[in-house]
This record gives sequence, structure tokens and C-alpha cells, in this order.
Amino acid sequence: MLKDRQELPYGVPGLRVALGEDGIAVLTLDRPEKRNALTRAMWQALPGLLRELAEEPGLRVLLVRGAGGNFSAGADIAELREVYADPATADDYHAVNVRAEEALTAFPHPTLAVLRGACVGGGCQLAVACDLRFAAPDARLGITPAKLGIVYPAVPTVRLTRLVGPARATYLLCSGELVPAATALVFGLVEEVAEDVEARALEFARILASRSAQTQGAVKAVIAAELGGGDPRAAVAGWERASRTAPDVAEGLAAFIERRQPKF
Repeated sequence: MLKDRQELPYGVPGLRVALGEDGIAVLTLDRPEKRNALTRAMWQALPGLLRELAEEPGLRVLLVRGAGGNFSAGADIAELREVYADPATADDYHAVNVRAEEALTAFPHPTLAVLRGACVGGGCQLAVACDLRFAAPDARLGITPAKLGIVYPAVPTVRLTRLVGPARATYLLCSGELVPAATALVFGLVEEVAEDVEARALEFARILASRSAQTQGAVKAVIAAELGGGDPRAAVAGWERASRTAPDVAEGLAAFIERRQPKF
């Protein structure tokens, strides 16, 4: 299961990372007594932590989860009140926040958010920054700046809009209402709802880990280029050139003919 993994040494307060022999790493938001509310220190640590994690040999998939019964209740409100006491501090906080989101989106391997309980505000922002989201039936998702008078940054606003469409992004951001997992599935905010969401997420992560990292890397590069206003053909060109001599295609075709699972 997700807990039966070796803790890696570069965790920071509020964040834990563990890696299993199956190539699946688990990043845990670890402040269960605060429903995993995100502090500035946690946001600030994420880019460096993700850079180190991306260099782990054998890593194929990253799962992001919350400790206890929640993914994350969002920003630590007590800290946020201090942040907004000074305009310059507020500007810096949002810059740190967006850098963390972008670092998660740019992670070179597939990322999957495992959602239980509260997935609110900055927690939902992190979930949306992942490639995929699987939710438990008790998950409740929402982004709540309209309840606090906060102007949500452009980067996560655009990312949410591309995921669920402009009308549903408006519904979520302008109301600040939380939606249950079943509604989030209809909205396209999550990909699956499962009773034992951690078991299902691990099962799907193992499927991802068994597939070609070459194919997955190319997919992520093309999607990032398309969403970022770049040139998808240019983004995939290097992957295509490398694939002509890399072993993945030969192994995949041989495995198909031999009726066995490929070993990428």
C-alpha cells in the first residue's frame, strides 16, 4: 500500500516523501491536525523537493495525498491573515504559491492526486496542477478566494479553466462553493471516484509505471506546449528522434508479438 515505502531524506515540515520498489513515489501533505493546511514554508519547499525527487533513479509515477482523512483544507488562514497585512508580503506569497504549482505541473513523470475529505483552496490548486485526480466519495472540492476577497492568480485560474471549461471555472471561483466528488466527476475536475481511492490510485499508478516512459514524456511535453502557447510539433520532435533508436519500440512490438507484458 501507499504507506509501505521508504521515506526519503529530503522532506520538510508538513511534507513527507516516500518511494517504493515499484517506482511509485508518494508525496504526503502532513499536517493532519490542521487538515493539511498549506503554509508558506510548504509552498516554498515544493519546487526544490520536486527537483530532487525527479532525479531519483527508477522513479516512474508520483502520487500526491494528504495525511489523515483530508487532502488539504487550503492555505493556513492564520498565516494568510499576517500575509495580507502587507501588500509586498502578499505579492511574494502568491509568487511562491504559483512557483510551487508550476513545479508540480512540470514534473517529468505522471502525477496523480489522491483526494479524500477536504480538497479546498490551495489544496485544490495543487490537485489541479497534477496530471490526474482520483477522489473518494467523501471528497469535497472547491476554490474559495471569493469567500475571502482574495484575487486568485492568473496561472491557476487559467489552468482550472482549461480543465473544466469557462462556465464551470466561473461557477467554482465566483461562488467559492464546494462540490461533492460526484459533481466534480461530472465537471471533469476529477477523473475517477472510488470507494478505496488509495488502492485504486496505486493500482492505476502501477499501470502507468508499466508503460513506456518515452511515450509518457512525449505526451506531457506536447500537452504542456499546447496549453502554454508553444509549438507542440517542436515539443515532440526531440522525443520522436530519440524514439527511432531507443529500445522502447522494439521491446513493445516484441512483447506484443510474443504475447507478454513489455519491460520498459
